[in-house]
Amino acid sequence: MRIATLNVQNMRLRHDTNGCAHLDGARDRDTAQDLGDAAKDLDPTDRRLTAALIREARADVVALQEVFDIETLDHFHDRYLVPAGAPYPHRVCLPGNDGRGLDLALLSRVAPGQVTSYAQLTPREAGLDPALGLDADAPVFRRDCLVVELAGITLFVCHFKAPYPDEAGAWFTRRAEALALHHLIERHFDDPAGAAWLVLGDLNDPRDAPGGHRRAIAPLLPPFSVNLIGRLPEAERWSWYQPDEHLYACPDKLLASPALAARNPDARPAILRQGMGYEVRRYHGPHLPGTGHHRPHASDHALIHVDLA
Repeated sequence: MRIATLNVQNMRLRHDTNGCAHLDGARDRDTAQDLGDAAKDLDPTDRRLTAALIREARADVVALQEVFDIETLDHFHDRYLVPAGAPYPHRVCLPGNDGRGLDLALLSRVAPGQVTSYAQLTPREAGLDPALGLDADAPVFRRDCLVVELAGITLFVCHFKAPYPDEAGAWFTRRAEALALHHLIERHFDDPAGAAWLVLGDLNDPRDAPGGHRRAIAPLLPPFSVNLIGRLPEAERWSWYQPDEHLYACPDKLLASPALAARNPDARPAILRQGMGYEVRRYHGPHLPGTGHHRPHASDHALIHVDLA
């Protein structure tokens, strides 16, 4: 089974005054080049590139981050993925906690079993230490955690708090999310190390210094899991580019249970960067037709996939 993850960068379906529907492009609207009519005109091309990137991956299951709602996901599927030759009959997008609608979603060619949202999980329910200073009865996940049961594997799809605008405060939010997810995995399985599970998604951990004890997501890292991206050469472990700071990082993760990793000793992720803009100088491979310097692009993230038995 090929499993993929992709942050699609602010995909939202909008309806204009004439009743016409259109998707927002892959832009954050925080820089001058992503504002105005000229930027808006690139939106449809962005989404054609997003669909082309997903088609290139040929994944059985794709975990998506930053999808506004199920209407957005269905529109993207019907208007972009199907014409691109990448149909996914099973689609999930459940409401999360992000006020801007940056929800988690799933595209699947195999029928998933139970899909559970933990958007309302609280620190009290997750058994988190009150010393963390959290509101014990407020949702602990900034967006959500989707638990997806598939044949032979359980997926934990996440999108943790970004390091903006308060990097130090966001670190503690992500640490709480990581602890809560650790709790969910331990609660889900009698023997977590021996079960088959995969944490995937954008864990927004690009800036923390090396060393497990200093990383916000340390509760999820080895020995609790195996970082499959760590099987790649160090120079290849990046999936995101921030142009303002010329920052390359890998916030996107594939963290496998020890048993799943042991069962797949040769499984090495592939990072598809051909949908990123030409401004990403570290990438020297081919680009999808229509890709521009900054935009159009499929996303500011690469797509990552891995084949697991």
